[in-house]
Amino acid sequence: MELIEGNSKPGKAKIGIAVSRWNSLITEKMLEGALKSLRANGIEEEDITVVRCPGSYELPLAVQKLFEHRELDGVIALGVVIRGGTPHFDYVCDAVNRGITDLILKHNKPVAFGVLTTDDIKQAKERVSDKGNKGSEAALAMLEMISLDRKLK
Repeated sequence: MELIEGNSKPGKAKIGIAVSRWNSLITEKMLEGALKSLRANGIEEEDITVVRCPGSYELPLAVQKLFEHRELDGVIALGVVIRGGTPHFDYVCDAVNRGITDLILKHNKPVAFGVLTTDDIKQAKERVSDKGNKGSEAALAMLEMISLDRKLK
């Protein structure tokens, strides 16, 4: 049996980060976590491109534009969707999920899904606390997928 696994140190890599401004109290902490993890795993500052978009719904297009206009090994999508009293939450979550999935397959490159979908702001804050940062986790997952892709070639 052959076992192939990636790791969080793929070597030199060019990374894009698409981050939503909506719920910026949370997304900025996610961005900080992602950047910290990228730097800790050897990704140089000049190899990171950050773009900001209005909200999570716009993330798939921001990721698409990153792939179209930059030579990137992978992208991290960071956003927050908080449930409200209307079905809007469901529509946004579904659209973002489908959009990101389609981009992964279209470009054959990893896109880390760092989009929080929570019932309230308290849950969102817990996901960027000292206990753990979902932006950091998304960055590590994306680096592992870059490493895995390189090992499979």
